[in-house]
Amino acid sequence: MSSTAVVKKNTYFDSVSLMAISTKANGLDDVEQAFVAMGTEMNKGVLGNLGLLTPELEAAGNGDLMVVVEAREGADVDAVLAAVEELLTRKAPAAGDTTVTHRTIAAAAQDNPAANLAVIAVNGAYAGREARKALENGLHVLMFSDNVSVEEEISLKELAHDKGLLMMGPDCGTAIINNVGLCFANAVRPGSVGIVAASGTGSQEVSVRIHALGAGVSQLIGTGGRDLSEEVGGIMMIDGIRALAADPSTSVIVLVSKPPAPAVEQKVLAEIATAGKPVVVYFVGGSEEAVVAAGGHFAAGSQDAALQAVRLGVDPKAEVEPLDTTRVDEVAALLKPEQRYVRGLFCGGTLCDESMYAMFDLGDEVWSNIQKDPERRLTADSASAAHTFLDFGDDDFTNGRPHPMIDPSLRLARLVEEAKDPEVAVIVMDFVLGFGAHEDPAGVTLPAIEQAKQIAADAGRHLEIVGYVLGTDLDTPALDEQIAALKAAGVTVTRSSTETGQFARAIARKASNA
Repeated sequence: MSSTAVVKKNTYFDSVSLMAISTKANGLDDVEQAFVAMGTEMNKGVLGNLGLLTPELEAAGNGDLMVVVEAREGADVDAVLAAVEELLTRKAPAAGDTTVTHRTIAAAAQDNPAANLAVIAVNGAYAGREARKALENGLHVLMFSDNVSVEEEISLKELAHDKGLLMMGPDCGTAIINNVGLCFANAVRPGSVGIVAASGTGSQEVSVRIHALGAGVSQLIGTGGRDLSEEVGGIMMIDGIRALAADPSTSVIVLVSKPPAPAVEQKVLAEIATAGKPVVVYFVGGSEEAVVAAGGHFAAGSQDAALQAVRLGVDPKAEVEPLDTTRVDEVAALLKPEQRYVRGLFCGGTLCDESMYAMFDLGDEVWSNIQKDPERRLTADSASAAHTFLDFGDDDFTNGRPHPMIDPSLRLARLVEEAKDPEVAVIVMDFVLGFGAHEDPAGVTLPAIEQAKQIAADAGRHLEIVGYVLGTDLDTPALDEQIAALKAAGVTVTRSSTETGQFARAIARKASNA
Protein backbone atom coordinates (compact mmCIF):
# COMPACT_ATOMS: atom_id res chain seq x y z
CA MET A 1 0.00 0.00 0.00
CA SER A 2 1.06 3.60 -0.57
CA SER A 3 -0.05 6.59 1.49
CA THR A 4 -0.52 10.06 0.00
CA ALA A 5 -1.44 13.27 1.80
CA VAL A 6 -2.69 16.57 0.40
CA VAL A 7 -3.38 19.79 2.30
CA LYS A 8 -5.87 22.17 0.68
CA LYS A 9 -5.23 25.59 2.18
CA ASN A 10 -8.17 27.72 3.37
CA THR A 11 -10.73 25.14 2.27
CA TYR A 12 -13.57 24.69 4.75
CA PHE A 13 -16.21 21.95 4.88
CA ASP A 14 -18.58 21.43 7.79
CA SER A 15 -18.32 18.24 9.83
CA VAL A 16 -21.57 16.74 8.49
CA SER A 17 -20.35 17.09 4.89
CA LEU A 18 -16.93 15.69 5.76
CA MET A 19 -18.44 12.61 7.41
CA ALA A 20 -20.39 11.87 4.23
CA ILE A 21 -17.36 12.52 1.99
CA SER A 22 -15.09 10.29 4.11
CA THR A 23 -17.62 7.47 3.94
CA LYS A 24 -17.87 7.71 0.15
CA ALA A 25 -14.08 7.98 -0.18
CA ASN A 26 -13.58 4.80 1.84
CA GLY A 27 -15.98 3.03 -0.51
CA LEU A 28 -14.01 3.87 -3.66
CA ASP A 29 -12.26 1.13 -5.62
CA ASP A 30 -8.54 0.89 -4.83
CA VAL A 31 -8.92 2.74 -1.50
CA GLU A 32 -7.70 0.87 1.56
CA GLN A 33 -8.34 3.80 3.89
CA ALA A 34 -9.24 7.46 3.39
CA PHE A 35 -9.29 10.31 5.89
CA VAL A 36 -10.82 13.68 4.92
CA ALA A 37 -10.94 16.22 7.74
CA MET A 38 -10.12 19.75 8.79
CA GLY A 39 -6.63 20.40 10.14
CA THR A 40 -7.53 20.61 13.80
CA GLU A 41 -5.25 19.36 16.56
CA MET A 42 -7.74 16.59 17.40
CA ASN A 43 -7.79 15.33 13.80
CA LYS A 44 -4.01 15.50 13.56
CA GLY A 45 -3.84 13.51 16.78
CA VAL A 46 -5.99 10.80 15.18
CA LEU A 47 -3.66 10.70 12.16
CA GLY A 48 -0.70 10.45 14.51
CA ASN A 49 -2.25 7.45 16.24
CA LEU A 50 -2.76 5.84 12.84
CA GLY A 51 0.86 6.50 11.84
CA LEU A 52 -0.26 8.75 8.97
CA LEU A 53 0.81 12.19 10.22
CA THR A 54 3.38 13.75 7.87
CA PRO A 55 5.22 17.09 8.37
CA GLU A 56 2.92 18.64 5.76
CA LEU A 57 -0.17 17.51 7.68
CA GLU A 58 1.37 18.59 10.99
CA ALA A 59 1.70 22.12 9.57
CA ALA A 60 -1.96 22.28 8.47
CA GLY A 61 -4.05 24.99 10.10
CA ASN A 62 -7.57 24.79 11.49
CA GLY A 63 -8.94 26.27 8.26
CA ASP A 64 -7.07 23.85 5.99
CA LEU A 65 -8.52 20.61 4.62
CA MET A 66 -6.47 17.41 5.00
CA VAL A 67 -6.92 14.57 2.51
CA VAL A 68 -5.06 11.35 3.33
CA VAL A 69 -5.44 8.27 1.14
CA GLU A 70 -3.93 4.80 1.50
CA ALA A 71 -4.27 3.18 -1.91
CA ARG A 72 -4.29 -0.58 -2.45
CA GLU A 73 -1.25 -2.31 -3.90
CA GLY A 74 -0.83 -1.53 -7.58
CA ALA A 75 -3.46 1.22 -7.64
CA ASP A 76 -3.01 4.46 -9.57
CA VAL A 77 -2.60 6.92 -6.70
CA ASP A 78 -3.24 9.95 -8.91
CA ALA A 79 -6.52 8.41 -10.10
CA VAL A 80 -7.55 7.66 -6.51
CA LEU A 81 -6.84 11.24 -5.43
CA ALA A 82 -8.76 12.53 -8.45
CA ALA A 83 -11.76 10.43 -7.39
CA VAL A 84 -11.63 11.88 -3.88
CA GLU A 85 -11.29 15.36 -5.36
CA GLU A 86 -14.43 14.67 -7.40
CA LEU A 87 -16.33 13.93 -4.20
CA LEU A 88 -15.20 17.26 -2.76
CA THR A 89 -16.14 19.07 -5.98
CA ARG A 90 -19.62 17.52 -5.95
CA LYS A 91 -20.15 18.74 -2.39
CA ALA A 92 -19.02 22.27 -3.21
CA PRO A 93 -21.50 24.75 -4.79
CA ALA A 94 -21.91 24.17 -8.53
CA ALA A 95 -21.00 26.81 -11.07
CA GLY A 96 -23.89 29.19 -11.55
CA ASP A 97 -25.39 28.26 -8.17
CA THR A 98 -27.23 31.32 -6.88
CA THR A 99 -26.88 30.29 -3.24
CA VAL A 100 -25.14 33.04 -1.27
CA THR A 101 -22.31 31.93 1.01
CA HIS A 102 -21.79 34.11 4.07
CA ARG A 103 -18.53 34.30 5.97
CA THR A 104 -20.13 35.13 9.32
CA ILE A 105 -23.38 34.38 11.16
CA ALA A 106 -24.01 38.09 11.61
CA ALA A 107 -23.85 38.64 7.82
CA ALA A 108 -26.15 35.66 7.19
CA ALA A 109 -28.67 36.93 9.75
CA GLN A 110 -28.61 40.41 8.26
CA ASP A 111 -29.08 39.09 4.71
CA ASN A 112 -31.88 36.69 5.77
CA PRO A 113 -34.05 38.58 8.27
CA ALA A 114 -36.74 35.85 8.17
CA ALA A 115 -34.27 33.16 9.30
CA ASN A 116 -34.61 32.26 12.97
CA LEU A 117 -32.46 29.13 13.44
CA ALA A 118 -28.77 28.32 12.95
CA VAL A 119 -27.31 24.81 12.67
CA ILE A 120 -23.75 24.68 14.01
CA ALA A 121 -21.60 21.84 12.62
CA VAL A 122 -18.04 23.13 13.03
CA ASN A 123 -15.18 21.74 15.09
CA GLY A 124 -15.99 21.75 18.80
CA ALA A 125 -13.17 24.17 19.53
CA TYR A 126 -15.09 26.88 17.65
CA ALA A 127 -18.68 25.70 17.98
CA GLY A 128 -19.38 27.58 21.20
CA ARG A 129 -18.16 30.85 19.74
CA GLU A 130 -20.37 30.47 16.67
CA ALA A 131 -23.39 29.43 18.73
CA ARG A 132 -22.99 32.50 20.92
CA LYS A 133 -22.95 34.72 17.82
CA ALA A 134 -26.15 33.08 16.60
CA LEU A 135 -27.91 33.55 19.93
CA GLU A 136 -26.78 37.16 20.12
CA ASN A 137 -28.34 37.66 16.67
CA GLY A 138 -31.67 36.32 17.94
CA LEU A 139 -31.39 32.87 16.35
CA HIS A 140 -32.38 29.56 17.86
CA VAL A 141 -29.45 27.11 17.70
CA LEU A 142 -29.08 23.43 16.92
CA MET A 143 -25.47 22.47 17.69
CA PHE A 144 -24.50 19.22 15.98
CA SER A 145 -20.88 19.70 17.08
CA ASP A 146 -19.54 17.80 20.06
CA ASN A 147 -16.34 18.19 22.12
CA VAL A 148 -17.72 21.37 23.69
CA SER A 149 -16.99 21.85 27.38
CA VAL A 150 -19.75 21.49 29.97
CA GLU A 151 -19.01 25.01 31.19
CA GLU A 152 -19.57 26.44 27.72
CA GLU A 153 -22.76 24.42 27.28
CA ILE A 154 -24.17 25.81 30.52
CA SER A 155 -23.23 29.35 29.56
CA LEU A 156 -24.86 29.06 26.13
CA LYS A 157 -28.04 27.50 27.49
CA GLU A 158 -28.36 30.18 30.17
CA LEU A 159 -27.94 32.87 27.49
CA ALA A 160 -30.58 31.18 25.30
CA HIS A 161 -32.94 30.86 28.26
CA ASP A 162 -32.60 34.58 29.05
CA LYS A 163 -33.35 35.43 25.42
CA GLY A 164 -36.27 33.02 25.07
CA LEU A 165 -34.41 30.94 22.48
CA LEU A 166 -33.77 27.22 22.02
CA MET A 167 -30.19 26.01 22.49
CA MET A 168 -30.32 22.42 21.21
CA GLY A 169 -27.00 20.75 21.93
CA PRO A 170 -24.08 20.45 21.87
CA ASP A 171 -24.01 16.96 20.38
CA CYS A 172 -27.64 17.27 19.32
CA GLY A 173 -28.23 14.90 16.44
CA THR A 174 -31.97 15.14 15.83
CA ALA A 175 -34.74 17.73 15.67
CA ILE A 176 -37.94 18.33 13.70
CA ILE A 177 -38.90 21.99 13.79
CA ASN A 178 -42.04 23.11 11.97
CA ASN A 179 -42.05 19.82 9.99
CA VAL A 180 -38.42 20.23 8.87
CA GLY A 181 -36.04 17.44 9.89
CA LEU A 182 -32.61 18.62 11.01
CA CYS A 183 -29.42 16.48 11.10
CA PHE A 184 -30.49 12.83 11.63
CA ALA A 185 -34.28 12.74 11.32
CA ASN A 186 -37.05 10.65 9.81
CA ALA A 187 -39.90 11.68 7.55
CA VAL A 188 -42.97 11.63 9.79
CA ARG A 189 -46.39 13.15 9.23
CA PRO A 190 -47.27 16.43 10.98
CA GLY A 191 -49.45 15.99 14.03
CA SER A 192 -50.11 16.99 17.62
CA VAL A 193 -47.51 15.03 19.61
CA GLY A 194 -44.56 17.12 20.79
CA ILE A 195 -41.26 15.53 21.82
CA VAL A 196 -38.41 16.86 23.95
CA ALA A 197 -35.44 14.50 23.93
CA ALA A 198 -31.92 14.20 25.30
CA SER A 199 -31.43 11.31 22.89
CA GLY A 200 -31.11 11.39 19.11
CA THR A 201 -32.09 7.88 18.05
CA GLY A 202 -34.41 7.59 21.05
CA SER A 203 -36.41 10.53 19.77
CA GLN A 204 -36.28 9.18 16.21
CA GLU A 205 -37.66 5.86 17.45
CA VAL A 206 -40.53 7.50 19.34
CA SER A 207 -41.35 9.69 16.32
CA VAL A 208 -41.50 6.75 13.88
CA ARG A 209 -43.61 4.69 16.31
CA ILE A 210 -46.04 7.62 16.55
CA HIS A 211 -46.14 7.72 12.75
CA ALA A 212 -46.73 3.96 12.55
CA LEU A 213 -49.74 4.37 14.86
CA GLY A 214 -51.31 6.84 12.42
CA ALA A 215 -50.51 10.01 14.36
CA GLY A 216 -47.90 12.73 13.79
CA VAL A 217 -45.37 15.07 15.38
CA SER A 218 -45.82 18.78 16.04
CA GLN A 219 -42.24 19.52 17.11
CA LEU A 220 -39.23 17.42 18.11
CA ILE A 221 -36.83 19.44 20.23
CA GLY A 222 -33.42 17.90 20.87
CA THR A 223 -31.49 18.98 23.94
CA GLY A 224 -28.09 17.30 23.57
CA GLY A 225 -27.08 14.22 25.51
CA ARG A 226 -25.66 16.02 28.57
CA ASP A 227 -28.66 18.21 29.26
CA LEU A 228 -29.99 16.02 32.07
CA SER A 229 -26.59 15.66 33.71
CA GLU A 230 -26.16 17.08 37.19
CA GLU A 231 -23.89 19.83 35.86
CA VAL A 232 -26.22 21.15 33.14
CA GLY A 233 -29.41 20.62 35.14
CA GLY A 234 -31.96 20.04 32.37
CA ILE A 235 -32.04 23.67 31.22
CA MET A 236 -33.06 22.84 27.65
CA MET A 237 -35.52 20.08 28.50
CA ILE A 238 -37.37 22.38 30.90
CA ASP A 239 -37.43 25.18 28.32
CA GLY A 240 -38.60 22.65 25.72
CA ILE A 241 -41.47 21.51 27.93
CA ARG A 242 -42.53 25.12 28.43
CA ALA A 243 -42.32 25.81 24.68
CA LEU A 244 -44.55 22.83 23.84
CA ALA A 245 -46.92 23.68 26.68
CA ALA A 246 -47.46 27.05 25.01
CA ASP A 247 -47.70 25.59 21.49
CA PRO A 248 -51.37 25.40 20.34
CA SER A 249 -50.54 22.65 17.80
CA THR A 250 -49.26 20.31 20.53
CA SER A 251 -51.83 18.30 22.51
CA VAL A 252 -49.51 15.88 24.34
CA ILE A 253 -45.81 15.99 25.28
CA VAL A 254 -43.30 13.10 25.33
CA LEU A 255 -39.99 13.32 27.20
CA VAL A 256 -37.17 10.97 26.16
CA SER A 257 -33.78 10.43 27.76
CA LYS A 258 -31.18 7.92 28.81
CA PRO A 259 -30.99 7.68 32.64
CA PRO A 260 -30.87 11.27 33.97
CA ALA A 261 -29.16 12.46 37.14
CA PRO A 262 -31.65 11.86 40.01
CA ALA A 263 -31.78 15.50 41.17
CA VAL A 264 -32.28 16.72 37.59
CA GLU A 265 -35.01 14.14 37.01
CA GLN A 266 -36.91 15.56 39.97
CA LYS A 267 -36.52 19.10 38.63
CA VAL A 268 -37.76 18.09 35.16
CA LEU A 269 -40.70 16.12 36.54
CA ALA A 270 -41.74 19.16 38.59
CA GLU A 271 -42.53 20.92 35.29
CA ILE A 272 -45.26 18.38 34.51
CA ALA A 273 -47.72 19.89 36.98
CA THR A 274 -47.69 23.27 35.22
CA ALA A 275 -47.61 22.00 31.61
CA GLY A 276 -51.40 21.91 31.34
CA LYS A 277 -51.15 18.97 28.93
CA PRO A 278 -50.59 15.22 29.32
CA VAL A 279 -46.87 14.42 29.61
CA VAL A 280 -45.49 10.93 28.85
CA VAL A 281 -42.05 10.24 30.34
CA TYR A 282 -39.68 7.67 28.85
CA PHE A 283 -36.43 7.85 30.81
CA VAL A 284 -34.56 4.58 30.24
CA GLY A 285 -34.52 2.73 33.56
CA GLY A 286 -36.65 5.45 35.17
CA SER A 287 -38.97 5.20 38.17
CA GLU A 288 -42.70 4.76 37.54
CA GLU A 289 -43.46 5.91 41.08
CA ALA A 290 -41.66 9.25 40.60
CA VAL A 291 -43.35 9.96 37.25
CA VAL A 292 -46.85 9.14 38.48
CA ALA A 293 -46.32 11.17 41.66
CA ALA A 294 -45.43 14.16 39.48
CA GLY A 295 -48.66 13.77 37.48
CA GLY A 296 -47.04 12.26 34.40
CA HIS A 297 -47.59 9.05 32.45
CA PHE A 298 -44.75 6.56 32.86
CA ALA A 299 -43.51 4.69 29.76
CA ALA A 300 -41.45 1.54 30.18
CA GLY A 301 -40.11 1.65 26.62
CA SER A 302 -40.10 3.64 23.39
CA GLN A 303 -43.07 1.74 21.94
CA ASP A 304 -45.04 2.32 25.15
CA ALA A 305 -44.18 6.03 25.08
CA ALA A 306 -45.51 6.40 21.53
CA LEU A 307 -48.62 4.34 22.26
CA GLN A 308 -49.54 6.30 25.37
CA ALA A 309 -48.98 9.62 23.62
CA VAL A 310 -51.23 8.63 20.73
CA ARG A 311 -53.92 7.32 23.09
CA LEU A 312 -53.83 10.49 25.20
CA GLY A 313 -53.79 13.00 22.36
CA VAL A 314 -55.10 11.38 19.18
CA ASP A 315 -56.75 7.95 19.30
CA PRO A 316 -57.78 6.38 22.65
CA LYS A 317 -58.23 3.00 20.93
CA ALA A 318 -54.73 2.76 19.41
CA GLU A 319 -53.17 -0.70 19.84
CA VAL A 320 -49.86 -2.47 19.26
CA GLU A 321 -49.60 -6.14 18.38
CA PRO A 322 -47.90 -8.23 21.10
CA LEU A 323 -44.64 -10.07 20.52
CA ASP A 324 -45.08 -13.27 18.51
CA THR A 325 -43.04 -15.94 20.34
CA THR A 326 -43.25 -18.53 17.57
CA ARG A 327 -39.87 -17.55 16.15
CA VAL A 328 -38.36 -17.60 19.66
CA ASP A 329 -39.20 -21.28 20.03
CA GLU A 330 -37.89 -22.05 16.55
CA VAL A 331 -34.55 -20.35 17.24
CA ALA A 332 -34.12 -21.95 20.66
CA ALA A 333 -34.53 -25.39 19.09
CA LEU A 334 -31.65 -24.68 16.68
CA LEU A 335 -29.09 -23.58 19.28
CA LYS A 336 -26.35 -25.71 20.82
CA PRO A 337 -26.22 -25.92 24.64
CA GLU A 338 -23.23 -23.57 24.85
CA GLN A 339 -24.98 -20.84 22.83
CA ARG A 340 -26.41 -18.65 25.59
CA TYR A 341 -25.39 -15.07 24.92
CA VAL A 342 -26.69 -12.03 23.04
CA ARG A 343 -24.41 -9.50 21.38
CA GLY A 344 -25.93 -6.14 20.44
CA LEU A 345 -24.18 -3.97 17.83
CA PHE A 346 -25.99 -0.64 17.64
CA CYS A 347 -25.71 2.69 15.83
CA GLY A 348 -28.25 4.31 18.17
CA GLY A 349 -27.40 4.83 21.84
CA THR A 350 -30.92 4.71 23.21
CA LEU A 351 -31.78 1.73 21.01
CA CYS A 352 -28.77 0.00 22.54
CA ASP A 353 -29.84 1.07 26.03
CA GLU A 354 -33.39 -0.22 25.55
CA SER A 355 -32.26 -3.69 24.48
CA MET A 356 -29.58 -3.79 27.17
CA TYR A 357 -32.05 -2.90 29.94
CA ALA A 358 -34.35 -5.67 28.74
CA MET A 359 -31.52 -8.13 29.44
CA PHE A 360 -31.10 -7.00 33.05
CA ASP A 361 -34.06 -9.21 33.96
CA LEU A 362 -31.79 -12.23 33.34
CA GLY A 363 -29.07 -11.21 35.82
CA ASP A 364 -25.93 -9.13 35.96
CA GLU A 365 -23.97 -10.68 33.08
CA VAL A 366 -24.56 -7.63 30.88
CA TRP A 367 -21.58 -5.66 29.62
CA SER A 368 -21.50 -2.47 27.54
CA ASN A 369 -19.51 0.64 26.71
CA ILE A 370 -22.53 2.61 28.03
CA GLN A 371 -23.13 0.53 31.17
CA LYS A 372 -23.83 2.66 34.25
CA ASP A 373 -22.13 0.01 36.39
CA PRO A 374 -18.37 0.74 36.03
CA GLU A 375 -17.53 -2.90 36.78
CA ARG A 376 -19.45 -3.96 33.64
CA ARG A 377 -18.22 -1.17 31.35
CA LEU A 378 -16.24 -1.87 28.18
CA THR A 379 -14.11 0.30 25.92
CA ALA A 380 -13.96 0.30 22.13
CA ASP A 381 -10.97 -2.04 22.32
CA SER A 382 -12.54 -4.50 24.78
CA ALA A 383 -13.52 -8.03 23.86
CA SER A 384 -17.13 -8.99 24.45
CA ALA A 385 -18.13 -10.85 27.62
CA ALA A 386 -21.38 -12.75 28.27
CA HIS A 387 -24.26 -10.50 27.06
CA THR A 388 -22.58 -7.49 25.43
CA PHE A 389 -24.23 -4.40 23.97
CA LEU A 390 -22.13 -1.84 22.10
CA ASP A 391 -23.14 1.67 21.08
CA PHE A 392 -20.93 2.42 18.09
CA GLY A 393 -22.12 6.03 18.14
CA ASP A 394 -20.44 6.65 21.49
CA ASP A 395 -17.45 9.03 21.52
CA ASP A 396 -15.04 6.15 22.20
CA PHE A 397 -15.87 4.71 18.77
CA THR A 398 -16.35 7.96 16.81
CA ASN A 399 -13.18 9.82 17.79
CA GLY A 400 -11.84 10.93 14.41
CA ARG A 401 -14.40 8.80 12.53
CA PRO A 402 -17.85 9.41 11.04
CA HIS A 403 -20.90 8.32 13.01
CA PRO A 404 -21.84 4.65 12.36
CA MET A 405 -25.17 5.74 10.87
CA ILE A 406 -23.00 7.17 8.07
CA ASP A 407 -19.99 4.85 8.08
CA PRO A 408 -20.74 1.39 9.56
CA SER A 409 -17.31 -0.16 8.86
CA LEU A 410 -16.32 -0.70 12.52
CA ARG A 411 -19.64 -2.39 13.25
CA LEU A 412 -19.34 -4.65 10.22
CA ALA A 413 -15.90 -5.84 11.34
CA ARG A 414 -17.22 -6.51 14.85
CA LEU A 415 -20.17 -8.49 13.46
CA VAL A 416 -17.77 -10.91 11.77
CA GLU A 417 -15.69 -11.25 14.95
CA GLU A 418 -18.72 -11.94 17.15
CA ALA A 419 -19.80 -14.74 14.79
CA LYS A 420 -16.64 -16.65 15.71
CA ASP A 421 -17.64 -16.96 19.38
CA PRO A 422 -19.22 -20.41 19.97
CA GLU A 423 -21.22 -19.06 22.96
CA VAL A 424 -23.11 -16.46 20.90
CA ALA A 425 -26.75 -17.31 20.17
CA VAL A 426 -28.05 -13.98 18.84
CA ILE A 427 -26.55 -10.85 17.28
CA VAL A 428 -28.87 -7.83 17.42
CA MET A 429 -28.47 -4.82 15.11
CA ASP A 430 -30.31 -1.62 14.27
CA PHE A 431 -30.61 -0.04 10.81
CA VAL A 432 -31.44 3.66 10.90
CA LEU A 433 -33.06 5.30 7.87
CA GLY A 434 -33.76 8.94 7.23
CA PHE A 435 -32.16 12.27 6.49
CA GLY A 436 -28.41 12.29 7.21
CA ALA A 437 -28.05 8.48 7.52
CA HIS A 438 -26.38 6.01 5.15
CA GLU A 439 -28.15 5.72 1.81
CA ASP A 440 -28.51 1.91 2.13
CA PRO A 441 -27.82 0.72 5.71
CA ALA A 442 -29.18 -2.79 5.11
CA GLY A 443 -27.42 -3.24 1.77
CA VAL A 444 -24.00 -2.20 3.05
CA THR A 445 -24.33 -4.73 5.91
CA LEU A 446 -25.49 -7.75 3.88
CA PRO A 447 -21.99 -9.02 2.92
CA ALA A 448 -20.92 -9.04 6.58
CA ILE A 449 -24.17 -10.76 7.58
CA GLU A 450 -23.57 -13.44 4.96
CA GLN A 451 -19.97 -13.89 6.17
CA ALA A 452 -21.04 -14.09 9.83
CA LYS A 453 -23.68 -16.71 9.11
CA GLN A 454 -21.22 -18.73 7.04
CA ILE A 455 -18.65 -18.69 9.86
CA ALA A 456 -21.25 -20.13 12.25
CA ALA A 457 -22.51 -22.67 9.70
CA ASP A 458 -18.97 -23.90 9.01
CA ALA A 459 -18.63 -24.54 12.75
CA GLY A 460 -21.94 -26.44 12.81
CA ARG A 461 -23.84 -23.69 14.61
CA HIS A 462 -26.97 -21.67 13.93
CA LEU A 463 -26.43 -17.93 14.34
CA GLU A 464 -29.60 -15.88 14.77
CA ILE A 465 -29.27 -12.31 13.53
CA VAL A 466 -32.04 -9.95 14.61
CA GLY A 467 -32.47 -6.62 12.86
CA TYR A 468 -34.66 -3.61 13.51
CA VAL A 469 -35.14 -0.98 10.80
CA LEU A 470 -35.89 2.43 12.26
CA GLY A 471 -37.82 4.35 9.62
CA THR A 472 -41.17 5.18 8.05
CA ASP A 473 -42.89 4.58 4.74
CA LEU A 474 -41.98 8.18 3.81
CA ASP A 475 -38.23 7.71 4.31
CA THR A 476 -35.56 7.15 1.69
CA PRO A 477 -34.46 4.41 1.17
CA ALA A 478 -37.83 2.68 1.32
CA LEU A 479 -38.58 0.96 4.64
CA ASP A 480 -40.20 -2.06 2.98
CA GLU A 481 -37.22 -2.59 0.66
CA GLN A 482 -34.77 -2.55 3.57
CA ILE A 483 -36.85 -5.04 5.53
CA ALA A 484 -37.21 -7.32 2.50
CA ALA A 485 -33.45 -7.29 1.85
CA LEU A 486 -32.71 -8.29 5.45
CA LYS A 487 -35.32 -11.04 5.48
CA ALA A 488 -33.95 -12.44 2.22
CA ALA A 489 -30.56 -12.73 3.96
CA GLY A 490 -32.09 -14.78 6.77
CA VAL A 491 -32.38 -11.94 9.29
CA THR A 492 -35.32 -11.92 11.71
CA VAL A 493 -36.75 -8.39 11.52
CA THR A 494 -38.54 -6.95 14.54
CA ARG A 495 -41.18 -4.21 14.44
CA SER A 496 -39.84 -1.77 17.05
CA SER A 497 -36.90 -1.12 19.32
CA THR A 498 -38.94 -2.36 22.27
CA GLU A 499 -39.76 -5.62 20.49
CA THR A 500 -36.07 -6.05 19.60
CA GLY A 501 -35.13 -6.10 23.28
CA GLN A 502 -38.03 -8.37 24.17
CA PHE A 503 -37.17 -10.84 21.40
CA ALA A 504 -33.48 -11.05 22.34
CA ARG A 505 -34.34 -11.50 26.01
CA ALA A 506 -36.84 -14.27 25.21
CA ILE A 507 -34.26 -16.24 23.21
CA ALA A 508 -31.59 -15.78 25.91
CA ARG A 509 -34.03 -16.93 28.59
CA LYS A 510 -34.95 -20.03 26.57
CA ALA A 511 -31.28 -20.79 25.88
CA SER A 512 -30.23 -20.44 29.51
CA ASN A 513 -33.07 -22.71 30.69
CA ALA A 514 -32.50 -25.39 28.05
